[in-house]
Amino acid sequence: MTLTYIYITLAFIIGFGIAWLIRTISLAKMSKQQKSTEGYLESEKLMKETLQKENALVHQMKQVVELECAKKLKDAQALNRLLDQDILLLQKSNEETEALLKEGQPALHDLKLKLIEAQNTIARYKAQLELKESH
Repeated sequence: MTLTYIYITLAFIIGFGIAWLIRTISLAKMSKQQKSTEGYLESEKLMKETLQKENALVHQMKQVVELECAKKLKDAQALNRLLDQDILLLQKSNEETEALLKEGQPALHDLKLKLIEAQNTIARYKAQLELKESH
């Protein structure tokens, strides 16, 4: 009977040792997996922070470009208004000059109109030629 108790106690101790070994190996694997997961999580956090910084930088650059474009547009509109005013003044001056020229020298006025038509025709031909060359 004592031998039986010794075998039972020995089997219990060996079983307990095997269970302890299995549990220790399992805990080691879980600890290793947890460290791996924490490392992955940390790298993802760093990537997220980097992307947020880059996104903020891109947003700032976009705002700067938008402000520059708005300023250029405003300047271009102001220039267009100025050019429109200048064109109106030139048209008025041309009309006054033509009226005076027509009254005083009608033949010269007719020649001037023909010259303007010829210049316009030359400009159209040049534009058509450039259009053909670009295609």
